[in-house]
Amino acid sequence: MKCVDTSRNAAGAVHALVRAVLGSEIPLMIRCWDGSEAGPPDAPVRLVLRRRRALRRLLWAPSELGLARAYVSGDLDVETDFFESLSHLERIIGDRSGPWKVDATTKREMLRAGLRLGVLGLPPRPPAEEIRLGGRRHSRGRDARAISHHYDVGNDFYRLVLGPSMTYSCAVWDDGAKTLEDAQTAKVDLVARKLGLREGMRVLDVGCGWGAFVIHAAREYGVRAVGITLSQSQAEFARKRVAEEGLSDRVEIRVQDYREVRDGPYDAIASIGMAEHVGEAMLPTYASALYALLRPEGRLLNHAISRKAGIPGNLGRTSFINRYVFPDGELEPLTVMVGAIEESGFEVRDVESLREHYALTLRAWVANLEASWAEAVRLTSEGRARVWRLYMAACALTFERGSIGINQVLAVKPGAQGASGMPRTRTALLS
Repeated sequence: MKCVDTSRNAAGAVHALVRAVLGSEIPLMIRCWDGSEAGPPDAPVRLVLRRRRALRRLLWAPSELGLARAYVSGDLDVETDFFESLSHLERIIGDRSGPWKVDATTKREMLRAGLRLGVLGLPPRPPAEEIRLGGRRHSRGRDARAISHHYDVGNDFYRLVLGPSMTYSCAVWDDGAKTLEDAQTAKVDLVARKLGLREGMRVLDVGCGWGAFVIHAAREYGVRAVGITLSQSQAEFARKRVAEEGLSDRVEIRVQDYREVRDGPYDAIASIGMAEHVGEAMLPTYASALYALLRPEGRLLNHAISRKAGIPGNLGRTSFINRYVFPDGELEPLTVMVGAIEESGFEVRDVESLREHYALTLRAWVANLEASWAEAVRLTSEGRARVWRLYMAACALTFERGSIGINQVLAVKPGAQGASGMPRTRTALLS
C-alpha cells in the first residue's frame, strides 16, 4: 500500500488518508473545517468534516462506530442524497463492523497526518445518545432499561416519524395501500385475519407499542384485548388512545414483562416486532411462555426481523445499532425462530416474508423525519434525530439488498388428538 502523501490543506490530507486506508481511488469529495476541498467535484458522496474532532473519533474507533459518533455528534455531515451516499459508502468500505485493517506503514503515515492536522489527543466523549448497559444480559431489569432507551424518546417524536397510526413495525403495502397509514392498517388487519379473530375472543398483544393492533382488533373484530409493553410512555399513550376510542371496557394496557403474564388462557396471541428484543438464549423461554398462555387450538402470530444464517445475531458490541438504537437486540435466522416455536409445542402452519415491505416502510419514516427535521430536533435533540435518520436509512438499504428479512410465522397450539382447527388453505385462512 502506498504511503499517504499529505497535502498542504486539511481536505487533501484527509482524502489521501482515506485513500490509503481503503487502498483505492474513491468517488468521494471531502470538505474540511478550514474550507478546503479534495476529491472529484461530481463525486456521488460529499462529506463535510466540520471539526477536527471527527477525525479523532475515527482514529480512536476506526469502525462504523467511529463514523456513527462523528455523524451523530454533528462533527461529520453528508451533503449528497442520504440514501445514495450510504449505499456508496457501504460499497466503498464493505463490511467494516470491526476495526479497519491497515498495515504498519499506513499506520505511521496516519500518525504523521494526525500530527499535521492537529487531531491527536484523548478520545472524545461519545455523544449523549450512546448507551452501554450493565447487569446480566436479558435479565428483566436490563431488558426494561434497553426498551426504555429506545422507546421512551417521546411520543410526539414518534408520532412525527411514524405518522398518526403510531405503528412501529413493518407495514403491508398491498394493492390498496396508497399511504403509510393505509399500509399500517393493512398490516394489523392481516395479523387479525391470520389469528382468526372473532367477537368475544380474548387476545394478548406482546409488545403492544402504542396500541395500534389491540385497538384495531377490539374495534373491528369485537375482541377483548390485553396489550403489554415495558415502556411507560408507550403505555400512557396507548391507554389515552384506548379511552378516546371508547374501548376502555374491552382493552387493557399493562406495563409488564411477557414472563410475568399469568392470566391465561388467551384465544390468540400477537407478537409484532417484539421477538428481536428477546435474544436467542431466551427464545425457548419466550416460546414456552406464550404456549402456556394459549388455549388448545389457539393461534400465535410472531412477526420478527430475521438475519441470514452465518451472520452474527447480536448486532455487535461495537455496532452503531447496539450502542445507539437497539441495545441487546438480537436477530435470529428464520430457522432458529421457527425451531424455538416448534420445540415449545406449537405447530407452525404458515410463514410469509415481508422484506420488501419493510424497506418501503423505512423510507416512508425517513421522509416523515426529513420533512419535519426542525420539529424533530426540538422534540428530542439533533443527535437523536441524526441517530434515527442514520438507523432507518441504513436499515432500508439492508432490507433492499436482502441482508436481513422479516417474516410472519403463524403457529397453533394443538388441541385434543393434535387437532388444530386451522383452515386447510391460505385462501381460507385470510378470508
